[in-house]
Amino acid sequence: MNDAKDMRQSHLFTKTQKFAPKDEVSKNAQLLIRTGFVHKEMAGVYAFLPLGWRVMNKIMDIIREEMNALGAQEIQMTALQRKELWETTGRWDDAKVDVWFKTALKNGTPLGLGFTHEEAITAMVKPFVTSHRSLPFSAYQFQTKFRNETRAKSGIMRSREFIMKDLYSFSRDVIEHKAFYEKAQAAYERIFQRVGIGAQTYKTFASGGTFSKYSHEYQTVCDAGEDIIYVDEKRRIAINEEVYTDDVIADLGLVKEELVQKKAAEVGNIFSLGTKFSDALGLIFRDDDGENKSVVMGSYGIGPARLMGVVVELLSDERGLIWPQSIAPYQAHLINIGHNDEAEEFYILLRTAGIDVLWDDRKNVRPGEKFADADLIGCPWRVVLSDKTHEYGGVELTHRRTGEQTIVSIHGAITMIHQ
Repeated sequence: MNDAKDMRQSHLFTKTQKFAPKDEVSKNAQLLIRTGFVHKEMAGVYAFLPLGWRVMNKIMDIIREEMNALGAQEIQMTALQRKELWETTGRWDDAKVDVWFKTALKNGTPLGLGFTHEEAITAMVKPFVTSHRSLPFSAYQFQTKFRNETRAKSGIMRSREFIMKDLYSFSRDVIEHKAFYEKAQAAYERIFQRVGIGAQTYKTFASGGTFSKYSHEYQTVCDAGEDIIYVDEKRRIAINEEVYTDDVIADLGLVKEELVQKKAAEVGNIFSLGTKFSDALGLIFRDDDGENKSVVMGSYGIGPARLMGVVVELLSDERGLIWPQSIAPYQAHLINIGHNDEAEEFYILLRTAGIDVLWDDRKNVRPGEKFADADLIGCPWRVVLSDKTHEYGGVELTHRRTGEQTIVSIHGAITMIHQ
C-alpha cells in the first residue's frame, strides 16, 4: 500500500466470511462482522476494522461539518471521572444512575468511566465564564463513552463502549438558548439527510424532565428499534410512547386518528438542561446590571456507530450491505477478470480523478467470489474489466442499490461515479 488512499484488496488484512457468529442476533452486527467491518470483542463491545473505520470517519466528518457550521468548538475530554464531581448532582449514586462502570486508582481513590459529560464540561468551563461577554458559546467532542447496559443485543446500535458526539451549549438566558436549540434541530435534520436516513427519521417529542415541556429525539423507523413512536406523516413529527397522552396530542395540535404507531430506533437527542448543572457546580456570570446569574445549558447527542447500524438495518438486502455514497467506505469497487495491466491503469486513473476505489486485485479468486464479495461489502458502484468490456472498449458499471448495469467508456464511468 503506497499511501492512505491506495487500497488493493490483496493488501486488506480483513476477509469476508460466509457466516456470522452464531451468538450474534442483530442484522447490523451479523453483516458488519461477515464483511470484516467490525470485530466483536464481547457482547456490546465492537472494534472497528479498516472498512468499518472508514465509514465511521465519514459519518463523523458529516457531523463535524454541521457542528462547526453552528459555531461550536471541538474539544476532547477525559473518560476518567472524579467521584466528587458527580456527587454534586447526585449522579454518582448507583440508585440514580445504574449504568456506571466504576474503578479505582491504586491508592483507592474511586473513579468512574464517563457515560455522559454534563458535569465534567460544566466544571471545566467555569474559569472561562465571568461576565455576560463570555457567552454564548458551544463546545462538542467525539468521545468514548462507557455504559454498563443490562442488555446489549442490538449490535453496534446499543453498545457498552461507544463513541458519542456530545455538544453542550451555554447561554445567558432562555431566549438565547432557544435560538441555538432551533439551529441545532436543523443541523440534526441535515445530518440524517446526508447519511441517507432522512426520509425515515422523525423529530419526536419526548419527556423534557424538569427543564422544559419536551425534549426532542430523532427516531428512525426501523424493525430493529427498541422504541414505539406515533407518527404524523404529513407534518413529519412523532410522539414517543412515554409521553403519548391525549393532553400531549392536543398540545401539539395533532389528531389522534391520524397518528400511526411505528417501531423506531433513536439516532439522536437534544435536551434543554436549564440551570440544573450550572446551579449545582456554580457556573455563573455577571450580567449588565452586575448581578450574578446561572448559565442556561443544553445538551445534544448523536452516536455515529448507532447511525451506522441503523443504515445497515434499513438499506441492506439479501446479498449484503448497501452504502449511501456519502458514507461508503469506497465509492467504487473495481474488479478485473484478467486484464491486470489495464486494471492497474484504470485504478490509478480513478484515484487521480478523486474517486475512492477498492481494487479487487486478488489472484486465483474466481469471478463469482469477487462479485459476491463486492455485493456483500456494498460500495455504491461496481466496476468490471473483462474480455467482454475490452471488446467494447469500456467497463461494466453496476449500481449496487438499483442493480442498473451498463457498459460505458472509462471516462463515462468516472462521470457517473462522481454524480
